[in-house]
Amino acid sequence: MKHMNFSRKLHFRLCGLLLVLLQLGFAQEVSFRITPLHPVEELRADALKQKPPHEQGTFLKPDLVELVKLDPTIKLDIRYATSNNFLGTPVYTQERAFLQRPAAEAVLRAHRDLRAQGYGLLIHDGYRPWYVTKIFWDATPDDKKIFVADPAEGSKHNRGCAVDLSLYDLKTGTEVKMPSGYDEMTDRAFADYAGGTPEERARRALLRQAMEKQDFKVNPKEWWHFDYRDWKQYPILNVKFEYLGK
Repeated sequence: MKHMNFSRKLHFRLCGLLLVLLQLGFAQEVSFRITPLHPVEELRADALKQKPPHEQGTFLKPDLVELVKLDPTIKLDIRYATSNNFLGTPVYTQERAFLQRPAAEAVLRAHRDLRAQGYGLLIHDGYRPWYVTKIFWDATPDDKKIFVADPAEGSKHNRGCAVDLSLYDLKTGTEVKMPSGYDEMTDRAFADYAGGTPEERARRALLRQAMEKQDFKVNPKEWWHFDYRDWKQYPILNVKFEYLGK
């Protein structure tokens, strides 16, 4: 019992520290949280034992590219490698972001186009191993499952053709405000949500315009999620970041 009380006190202190850091500008926005249906470590162990769905057809050979190697001014905020995500615990072991080469090069073009508007791209996620998609699905309550992909079908992230991203201000280097936070599982996350401030909606529209110009399509339920046009040409992958090129 003493250990439980200590753990709870430590948890609250850490949450308080994160909020203070956020207010001072030393941390990114605190992520929306759910209570996982099962302990994430149990879900991870199970997911790693499973295999992605079998697919038929002919696919292009995967060619995953690390985004920051194309342009180091593309910023990363890989929350799934930290506890600042909707599950409250890390699911990635490395803070890296990859996409199939054509999609990666399209993101680079969008990033460079946005410079004229005073913004750069901030990446939250790109290629996602299939086992992580299974963790998300098994952890998420039924009423929130519209925000996560069904592992039985695979995710466009699993194919290296989906990217989660936002904007950062080139002058300050900080993430801008949008109508909702990243991974927020509410209607405020919808791409056409009419709420928020005019400035937030304008920035959301600017991001969408820049990505659509490069043949991405926004996910209607997540303003930050964009799918590349050729996603069907790539297979579902389940390779951990550790085994991808350095």
